[in-house]
Amino acid sequence: MEKKGCNPHVLILPNSAQGHINPILQFAKRLVSKGIKVTFVTTVYLSKSIHVDPETSIAMETISDGFDEIGPQNAGSIEACFSSFRINGSLTLAKLIEKFDDIGQPATALVYDGLLPWALDVAKQFGLFKVAFFTQSCAVNTIFYHVNRGLLQLPLSGSHVSIPEMPLLQPYETPLFFSGLESIPPGLLELVGNQFSNIDEADWILFNTFYELEEKIVDWMAKLWKVGTVGPTLPSMYLDKRLEDDKDYGIKLFKPKTSDCINWLNDKPSGSVVYVSFGSVADLRQEQMEELAWGLKGSNCYFMWVVRESMETKLPNKFLEETSDQGLVVSWCPQLEVLAHESIGCFVTHCGFNSVLEALSLGVPMVAMPQWVDQPTNAKFVEDVWGTGIRVLPDEKGIVESQVLQKCIKEIMEGEKGKEIKKNAKKWKELAKEAIDEGGSSDNNINEFVAKLLCS
Repeated sequence: MEKKGCNPHVLILPNSAQGHINPILQFAKRLVSKGIKVTFVTTVYLSKSIHVDPETSIAMETISDGFDEIGPQNAGSIEACFSSFRINGSLTLAKLIEKFDDIGQPATALVYDGLLPWALDVAKQFGLFKVAFFTQSCAVNTIFYHVNRGLLQLPLSGSHVSIPEMPLLQPYETPLFFSGLESIPPGLLELVGNQFSNIDEADWILFNTFYELEEKIVDWMAKLWKVGTVGPTLPSMYLDKRLEDDKDYGIKLFKPKTSDCINWLNDKPSGSVVYVSFGSVADLRQEQMEELAWGLKGSNCYFMWVVRESMETKLPNKFLEETSDQGLVVSWCPQLEVLAHESIGCFVTHCGFNSVLEALSLGVPMVAMPQWVDQPTNAKFVEDVWGTGIRVLPDEKGIVESQVLQKCIKEIMEGEKGKEIKKNAKKWKELAKEAIDEGGSSDNNINEFVAKLLCS
């Protein structure tokens, strides 16, 4: 790092997906609470539909990904999207850094999403402190690292995969596209591998996890790089409550049905509701949606199911009418408020890492139904390492049948194994809070990071 000064100014640059924005923005709030000036950097297109809550004292600036008017969803492919962001983002990020120099508010550090490694090169050009921020688990990133460095050969074969400080994994328990290369969208494998193309040049690598959750893997990584766990990055009111008014993530790309959801939950007994959500990206097949629907109905439990508008046509005919007294189907919901509600008994989840961290932090048992990328690995850890859920197993066609789902739900809600899972969920809830609270492992790492910024 070349720039000096006692007034650090940190630029925060996430990838444009909601699941990447939320964690890095919450980390930014922690920096602000410790006296650091932060500017949130997003794309021109995305800035039209989001705003940063002014109460967070975080400014917002924009750069271009080359799709200012039409949005990256119209890029044609993942490869085209990220290639354009690399080219246009590099140029416009450099101009933004020059602008801050010109107005006497020079940037001193850049915290960038691991999926945007070109940002490190821009930071290096201006002598900024270079900080990679990863939103997936250390376990998953360790797998990506081994693939990038040629330590794992693709496609995976054999009965198991052995990686330092991790349990033995079946090929299907690794990110799905590593064992099924024919189904990979063009450019995706290169994208995740490139996260580690220049990582050795980073001054610091931060992870949205907490030390106690992945202790051995974090220790292994710390032998390679300067590593800091800074999670879980949930709003403070759900953890340590030290940040006043930090009640939600502050940015919403989808409009939740908040009052409908909470009013419905308020009428249900404690621990009686199955909450179901597969995030903002997963696209379940028609047959899977039908099996899921009948599985929920057959469980005889109350359920709240998030079905995005684009997926509603895949629901079985008359399902909504036939389950109107049992369930509530909404297009989006305030997931944190829902998971924290006392009526929730378990969470049927795709196991995106943000959802897993939220469930762990709020003590909610999980029925793990992974779809792709990091989710099979997260599900493996949920069941076999952290002991906070049960994985549902698909049939030979890749479909989770209704009876399988029913059995897993009933086991968690009523069974003996469910009692142990609930006990473990409570344990991880306490450990998550301790990690981010004053003197916890994540809080100490954030303090160390801030001290480095202040004295550099």
